[in-house]
Amino acid sequence: MRSKIIYGLAIMGLIAVGCNDPDDGSYVDPVTIYEKMDGDWGLMSLKMVDEYAKANAIEPSEQNMGAYFNYEDFKIRFSVDDKMEPTTYEVMGDVPPLFPANGYWKLSSAFQQPNGEAVKIYLYSDAQKTLMTDELRLVAVPGSNEQMELQLVRKSEGIAFVSYSFKLNAVN
Repeated sequence: MRSKIIYGLAIMGLIAVGCNDPDDGSYVDPVTIYEKMDGDWGLMSLKMVDEYAKANAIEPSEQNMGAYFNYEDFKIRFSVDDKMEPTTYEVMGDVPPLFPANGYWKLSSAFQQPNGEAVKIYLYSDAQKTLMTDELRLVAVPGSNEQMELQLVRKSEGIAFVSYSFKLNAVN
């Protein structure tokens, strides 16, 4: 009886050792924010925030700009190459420019930050990405709902005085 138990335990031990090679399939690169941003994005809403008024509890401090100045026609295209590296961006629609209407772009990080800090979108006028023209913040990263939020902050002497929040959805 004792030898059957030992024999049984030995067989179970061999089976357990032989089953440690999981087949997880082939390796694929992680999905970057560049992949998620690639394509055309249409405006859902545009909010202007008077940062000075907001900081001093002066009302109104916010204004919905989406229905003014043709912003309902606002679209932006972020393009990437076949290696998912950023190339160009272009603002479409007959809208007053809040930042340069076309150029080149890159992110401060290809992945969301673990500390929750917003990833920055750097805008450039040259393909070498040496002449930065503006900076946006990626406040909400596109996910399964195909929506994202960008923020443009204007400062004077390092102090924010106005910001614009663009809520966008993917245009298919």
